[in-house]
Amino acid sequence: MTRALMFQGTGSDVGKSLLVAGLCRAYTRRGLRVLPFKPQNMSNNAAVTADGGEIGRAQALQARACHAAPSVHMNPVLLKPQSEIGSQIVVQGKIFGNAKARDYQALKPQLAGFVSDSFARLRAEADLVLVEGAGSPAEVNLRQGDIANMGFARTHDVPVVLIGDIDRGGVIAQIVGTKVVLDPADAEMVRGFLVNKFRGDASLFNDGMDLIAEKTGWAALGLVSFFADAARLPAEDAVALSRKEKAKDGGKVIAVPQLPRISNFDDFDPLKLEPNVDLRMIPPGEPLPLCDLVILPGTKATIADLAFFRAQGWDIDLLAHARRGGRILGICGGYQMLGKTISDPLGMEGPPGAVAGLGLLDVSTELTSEKILHACAGVSIAEGTGFSGYEMHVGTTRGPDCARPLLRFANGRADGAVSADGAIRACYVHGLFGDEDQRAALLRWIGAEPSTLGYEAEVERVLDDLAAHLERHIDLDALLTLAR
Repeated sequence: MTRALMFQGTGSDVGKSLLVAGLCRAYTRRGLRVLPFKPQNMSNNAAVTADGGEIGRAQALQARACHAAPSVHMNPVLLKPQSEIGSQIVVQGKIFGNAKARDYQALKPQLAGFVSDSFARLRAEADLVLVEGAGSPAEVNLRQGDIANMGFARTHDVPVVLIGDIDRGGVIAQIVGTKVVLDPADAEMVRGFLVNKFRGDASLFNDGMDLIAEKTGWAALGLVSFFADAARLPAEDAVALSRKEKAKDGGKVIAVPQLPRISNFDDFDPLKLEPNVDLRMIPPGEPLPLCDLVILPGTKATIADLAFFRAQGWDIDLLAHARRGGRILGICGGYQMLGKTISDPLGMEGPPGAVAGLGLLDVSTELTSEKILHACAGVSIAEGTGFSGYEMHVGTTRGPDCARPLLRFANGRADGAVSADGAIRACYVHGLFGDEDQRAALLRWIGAEPSTLGYEAEVERVLDDLAAHLERHIDLDALLTLAR
């Protein structure tokens, strides 16, 4: 009989995704068939599944922790924030439509059927399904028609563990306050709580754990110490980008402007770990620094984020960088921005129309209704170096600079464009830098010395270490008895 247990949080970024990934690996190492599930997610950081769909990046990492192939049923409803048209709704891996926040509320009853279908499919394949909530059940203004937190738990009779984050302060109020605002029937679904990201002497918070248990009537299930290596795993929530990385002395500087609707920013995680690279995510309000390489990242709303790019004055900084002979790489939406024009005749991102691009590549893009979504492999043409990655985009890009493509796929199709002087490169493929050879080629292009970092092996090591960390701080046997 398949068991399930749900993990909800007192807010966003309290560590739900990370704890579920660690528990997936821990229970998998015990010999259980474990699968992750998140009914509804909101993220522009997505992953491609083997069946040609897309899910939140966190669920792909959790699937990896289970040694399972990512499936669209692990995240049946994915919301991808766009511009004024609201969010794109992806259901069981495919585009369902667009909706603003208020209109989305009316769609929830229709989406609940897809959630139930996907959950049933996973339960048929697993011994244990670990379910991750979204945001917080304390957002009781969104409780009606809820499919992400208590609405799901009640419908499917899945017990809940509530997670609080002590690192941000006020964890006692976080958890006790959640109990206060919950409907009594919802509160009955909660079997216990975990306090996450504790630093220092754990015995100093014994009284705090007891107080929370007394005020809520929920069992204290664990005080989880801060896990520093979490920063070495792919992040899903863009809030992670607001954390400043310490500058590396002597490293080649790579600057990435932090666009409002930046997507697939885990592209840069392997570069962040390179010892000879100083990767800087540039927040709004700061100029692009003097650097060795500027990477224009993917975005869920190319035209809106291009307008934002210009409003920050980053276009002036980028043109100055180009005049100095600086290297530039555009990925997906960043590729589209580097061209001469971007047209949106169907209104995919807002009112139909066209805008001027940055003009650094002699190409033009037309946004279309067809979404390209698949894994791919091939070679980078300049170096003849192999790569693997994935495409996830809307739009077709053509022009003279496409005659100098950056990549060639295994099926012979070319992708991307390179400027005549070779200083500006662009392509649609995400995930290039997880490949050691391709990352080394990029670093040599900007004059950096590649390291011996094996990124994929590093992710596996951290998942194993995370599982062992949770074994030390949580009674996993007791936790498993709560699942049903």
